[in-house]
Amino acid sequence: MAKTAPYGAWQSPITSEVIVSNSIRLGSIHLDGDDIYWNELRPTEKGRSLIVRRTADGEITDVTPTDFNVRTRVHEYGGGAYWVDQGEIYFSNFLDQRLYQQPSGTVPKPLTPQEALRYADGVVDRSRQRLICVREDHTQTGQAAINTIVAISLDDQAQTVLASGCDFYSTPRLSPDGTQLAWLSWNHPNMPWDGTELWVAEIAADGTLAKSQKVAGGLSESIFQPQWSPDGILYFIGDATGWWNLYRWHHQTVEPLCPLEAEFGAPQWSFGMSTYGFASAQTLVCTYKHKGVQQLAQLDTTTLTLTKIDTPYASMGGLQVGADFVVFLGGSPSQPSVLVRLDLSTGETIELRRSSTLEIDQGYLSMPETITFPTSNNLSAYGIYYPPKNKDYSAPEESLPPLLVKSHGGPTAATSSNFSPAIQYWTSRGFAVLDVNYGGSTGYGRAYRERLKGNWGIVDIDDCVNGANYLVAQGKADPEQLAIDGGSAGGYTTLGALTFRDVFKAGASYYGVSDMTALAMDTHKFESRYLDSLVGPYPERKDLYEARSPINFTDQLSCPVIFLQGDEDKIVPPNQAELMVDALREKNIPVAYLLFEGEQHGFRKADNIKRALDAEFYFYSRVFEFEPAEEIEPVEIWGL
Repeated sequence: MAKTAPYGAWQSPITSEVIVSNSIRLGSIHLDGDDIYWNELRPTEKGRSLIVRRTADGEITDVTPTDFNVRTRVHEYGGGAYWVDQGEIYFSNFLDQRLYQQPSGTVPKPLTPQEALRYADGVVDRSRQRLICVREDHTQTGQAAINTIVAISLDDQAQTVLASGCDFYSTPRLSPDGTQLAWLSWNHPNMPWDGTELWVAEIAADGTLAKSQKVAGGLSESIFQPQWSPDGILYFIGDATGWWNLYRWHHQTVEPLCPLEAEFGAPQWSFGMSTYGFASAQTLVCTYKHKGVQQLAQLDTTTLTLTKIDTPYASMGGLQVGADFVVFLGGSPSQPSVLVRLDLSTGETIELRRSSTLEIDQGYLSMPETITFPTSNNLSAYGIYYPPKNKDYSAPEESLPPLLVKSHGGPTAATSSNFSPAIQYWTSRGFAVLDVNYGGSTGYGRAYRERLKGNWGIVDIDDCVNGANYLVAQGKADPEQLAIDGGSAGGYTTLGALTFRDVFKAGASYYGVSDMTALAMDTHKFESRYLDSLVGPYPERKDLYEARSPINFTDQLSCPVIFLQGDEDKIVPPNQAELMVDALREKNIPVAYLLFEGEQHGFRKADNIKRALDAEFYFYSRVFEFEPAEEIEPVEIWGL
């Protein structure tokens, strides 16, 4: 029989220790013949990322030695940190940002000098014995980094610049016969989801590029993932129609393949992203989102017939396509994400690796509900609602649960209904959770994405507030126990909602922005002009930056906040949090601050992930005055 206890005071088997000790982060899949490679981030190894290989006979082994951390800092968000060709691996090592070459079964050897240079997103040009990749040059002190596409000789390590002059480059891809190179470029103030250009050039006899021509894209058209088919036709994804759809360039003509109000692409926050690939010249396998639901499908490139492929997964990420199989990260609401191999002829799936060994009794598992709710300007916004769920407990009659509203980062990103042990941590203790896809989120077309243009700090906040109010009106949340949290841009939305609105009663900012002006003045190159579109050009619209910066309006903030920050964060430096903390202390508003040593933008170490989650929960227990069922390390709360 279920015990009766207040919401928030339920004992849960989903502890922070269980979450971090049983979890890894999977990503960056590569195929090399029948061998499958992927990247694993292991919190229990101090957040180290390594390459893992599964051979055709099913043997799984760690490839990179323990003293290497496979991660690149290009654009700070990285991605595309390694690539594989004929059993040889090429990867960026986090500590020194050098590229290393590692033939199968050998020790890695450096290919690049010990200089302030970073590399990502490469391919092997085997016929010319060289690598082609993106390089980010930080050797000019006091100047912005210089991004180029370079060739690196495997014989003498000499580097040759192939493409330069633009602010950013990505996705250099070699044609099957090695005669052409395709790539993406863009310039400030655009981000890659705003507008990019797709270029193609011939490779001259001396290895340089010749006869470059722009294929597609521009200031207001985002191109994503150029890729050559086996028969040498260039395919890509573009959003000229308002939706990221598939195209190909053939005989100097761009041809749409299957126009849909669906998203075949995604925001290029990191390198190496993939949503389609080729099983043959006639068969393209892809993923796309339609009305918030992700599909796996097969496109006949001759008839242009799109056929869905049934899978037991709600999401498919990092898709890589072999001759008769595909590999992807499969997600579902009830199970941790898994690395999946799907046989294209039979539809049979094999789970190669789980992101977590965590096994949760369904009685403790909250199932997500996708909701649409009214928001400002007679529009609708989207979110995913999780009710409290714990088979061992019920709440006192007529009581309502506290609600935690989660605001994702980006802000041009999106949340999904994939299983999240961190969300289940809350719901199994008696919290309701609303994960908001506010205006500006991806997956709903360009128009929804552009709701945030010029309106960051308005639309996102309104949608989070209106989502909370909607659940209160539905009788699903206690209006006196509304909390909000978020990381990075989501941290900004959190602080903005707490400062400029009076709906939430507490919040948690994970490496969040409090001072827009400081962000505009002190951040890395990739995002240094991002705010031009989200807010306005700086300093011309300094007034908007000041008006939307929570740090300038602490007099309007009257509820408790906890700040969680990495001391090595280059994207949102610690001073962003510390200025806010100091201001709240001066007002004697309850505030807590945890600074985590050795962490950057996003926590990777198991102990820190655990501590942050427990600290936030402890903070709310003090603010909302409930007694946690388990003992939690206290957090020093100034003013409480």
